[in-house]
Amino acid sequence: MLDKTPASQKLQAQDAKDLLDNATKLIVAKGRKLSEFKLPAELSDESVQAMLGPTGNLRAPTLRVGKTLIVGFNEEAYAGHFN
Repeated sequence: MLDKTPASQKLQAQDAKDLLDNATKLIVAKGRKLSEFKLPAELSDESVQAMLGPTGNLRAPTLRVGKTLIVGFNEEAYAGHFN
């Protein structure tokens, strides 16, 4: 199932938290830095804040691959899930 949200719709902290439902792993990419959280044990304000950009909106792109949520772009993280 493929869900799409237009870029004009800004997703914020509660939306980010809702995306974590049924996820077991969160990978957040900010530049070359990768942060990984095991869920639900590490579901915290820190994990949700990591998903948000400086404007408080959800970082893009955001993908759900099985039970893994990938937020932001990092070639290494994508290669690990799509190769």
